[in-house]
Amino acid sequence: MIARICKPRLGKRGGRLGVLPSLCAVLAATTLLAILFLDFIESWVTSARMNTALEPHPGIIPLQSVPPTRPEEFLLMPSPLVCQRAKPYLITLVSSAPANQRARQAIRDTWGGEVEVRGLRVMTLFLVGLPSDPALGKLLIVEARERGDLIQGRFLDTYANLTLKTLSMLGWARRFCPQAHFVAKADDDVLFNPSALLYFLNKSRNPYEHGDLYLGRVHLRVAPNNNPDSKHYVPAGAYPHSVYPDYCSGTAYVLSRSALLKVSLAATASALPSPLLPEDVFVGMCARAAGVLPTHCPLFSGGPAVPYGRCCYQAMVSVHKTAPREMLRYWADVHASPSCSWLSVRVSLGLCKARAMVNTALGLR
Repeated sequence: MIARICKPRLGKRGGRLGVLPSLCAVLAATTLLAILFLDFIESWVTSARMNTALEPHPGIIPLQSVPPTRPEEFLLMPSPLVCQRAKPYLITLVSSAPANQRARQAIRDTWGGEVEVRGLRVMTLFLVGLPSDPALGKLLIVEARERGDLIQGRFLDTYANLTLKTLSMLGWARRFCPQAHFVAKADDDVLFNPSALLYFLNKSRNPYEHGDLYLGRVHLRVAPNNNPDSKHYVPAGAYPHSVYPDYCSGTAYVLSRSALLKVSLAATASALPSPLLPEDVFVGMCARAAGVLPTHCPLFSGGPAVPYGRCCYQAMVSVHKTAPREMLRYWADVHASPSCSWLSVRVSLGLCKARAMVNTALGLR
């Protein structure tokens, strides 16, 4: 667009003191800078719009003493000592449907198979619920025995029960992996990048001092969905306010150790609404009740699909809606030599995010 406006005129000498060429040069420079630092602009705009008030949100019971999570609350799980032995700095718990074996295997063959990143120990486990098909339940038992990375809660694995799955996940991490400095939650269609996450977390801070961190793609002032045909449907009157508290997209987010404890205890001590609210909304409500504000990171995708770009994906922490075959292909390409330069990453990241925004505006995916 800039070239179309400026090109026919840049060669002419008769412009008024060269105003148009100067404006075109400024416009081009501004556009380039916007592309290079689009993620910083997004982060600044989102943070400026966030509600930073920390009054407990109505509907959440204040924190109270709760009993610890017990092993018998889970039908399948690795050894209770799995975290004591591995001592992970970061543990990622993947919310997976029982039938999604291909997705789990793709994660094991890519980012979930890593055990050390940037000199820090990492671990990935999967959490599932009860399948409605008994045959599928038997396959899960075999998979758990062979892989040793499945946790199965005592709830029917349905979309309506995603909140119960997340509560089970947080409770397991609080009880059995208190050593981890960070706990990440991701869906099984997310291409997660532990290296990009740890770089973002530790590039300007002591890796062991982060306080209460609830990090992800923050959704602002989302109204309850009262459309009965939507999977996010919340009946009118089930939620008493016009908008939810700010919350991180449930596709992927990260909790520091102290934030995990506070959010998990708040969730356990909270009265579950009926019907259940979307799981990421409920986590956001519990975080606010516990005094933990979400932190927006533009390197998490939780809304617009991010078009593939090798250097862009090197910087992204999470990319949603990634099929197993794409995950394998993207991961191999991203880690092929040579690594992208700083400038290549900045340009590719800016173009990826700009294309994602345009596709969303046009209703494309």
